[in-house]
Amino acid sequence: MPVLNRVAEFQAEVAEWRQDLHRHPEVLFEVHRTAGVVAEKLRAFGCDEVVTGIGRTGVVGIINGRGGAGGRTIALRADMDALPMTEKSGALYASVNPGKMHACGHDGHTAMLLGAAKYLSETRNFNGKVVLVFQPAEEGGGGGKVMLEDGLVERFGIDEFYGMHNWPGIPVGQFGIRAGGIMAATDRFYIDVEGVGGHAARPQTTVDPIIVSAQLVTALQTIVSRNLDPLESAVLSVTMVEAGEADNVISRTAKITGTVRTLDGAVQDFIEARLGEFVPQFAQSFGAKASIRYARGYPVTVNSPEQTAFAADVARDVVGASNVDDDAAPSMGGEDFSFMLNEKPGAYIFIGNGPTSELHTDTYDFNDEAIPVGVSYWVRLVERALPVR
Repeated sequence: MPVLNRVAEFQAEVAEWRQDLHRHPEVLFEVHRTAGVVAEKLRAFGCDEVVTGIGRTGVVGIINGRGGAGGRTIALRADMDALPMTEKSGALYASVNPGKMHACGHDGHTAMLLGAAKYLSETRNFNGKVVLVFQPAEEGGGGGKVMLEDGLVERFGIDEFYGMHNWPGIPVGQFGIRAGGIMAATDRFYIDVEGVGGHAARPQTTVDPIIVSAQLVTALQTIVSRNLDPLESAVLSVTMVEAGEADNVISRTAKITGTVRTLDGAVQDFIEARLGEFVPQFAQSFGAKASIRYARGYPVTVNSPEQTAFAADVARDVVGASNVDDDAAPSMGGEDFSFMLNEKPGAYIFIGNGPTSELHTDTYDFNDEAIPVGVSYWVRLVERALPVR
């Protein structure tokens, strides 16, 4: 089954929804307009139930199949929030909200799931129940976790979760997926270095925390390059170094902040433990003190083998076998859909966005040509997962 004719017919309508969302981006949990638009459309489509306020500003739509709500229940998830960035895409529908931009394509994800909701509400060619999850605060707020804490799984009886993300560089009409870790855990570390401050003209009387920090930034790279098996995946990046207030004063303290990305829990545990040992000892060798706080963020996004194979087959139905990579390279970016996949089995797939700007850049834009492909994937996934008997 290629792209559905009915879906192709309303591509322009879905693109209008998407561009409206793009024009009015909202961040974190403050997605009040977006959530309102989503809820209004779900009601207009004839969803059996529309629930707002799940996870503060999340929206859930319920569509029952021909046989009613009995049988299995699958959830399809889209994220709604934007990023705190200034848009420079030049699009006619560019952001009108200063300092806010849909730079990750969540406007497209929301629009595609709305398109699927429209089709599934019309046809109901499935047996069981579909839960449409529109989530706030994926970009750093852990909105997926908050929705779970609000009883998402228990309240709606969800058996499996499926998610989708656009991916620049993958051609439109293609998909990528893999079993196991597909998106990384996103941890952060905060290091405080304490030395002895003094006059910049008399460095011999000080223990310079800037010198210690400069050496430590370089040394931290050996935790991955010289402590891990080269076949293991991990990234340790220092992203901020702060010290000093005047050009003639050697500061007493310095701060180092960074991120750790891993695709395996054992590797994550090792790096956290190694940093805790290494940082104080390294500073001590300079006569300084250092402490570290390690904060775990989103866990690894782990695709279940059975559901991944199923999702790949669905994608092949839509775009053909040659256009589906079922051993796609994982990303070291993070995704809070991981919390949902920790609760129930499921799969997360990449959909091609074409040769566009990269995600999280000020010139990025979701490619509306991907809409019929994404909507058809959602529809076919429901109809195959919950077949009418």
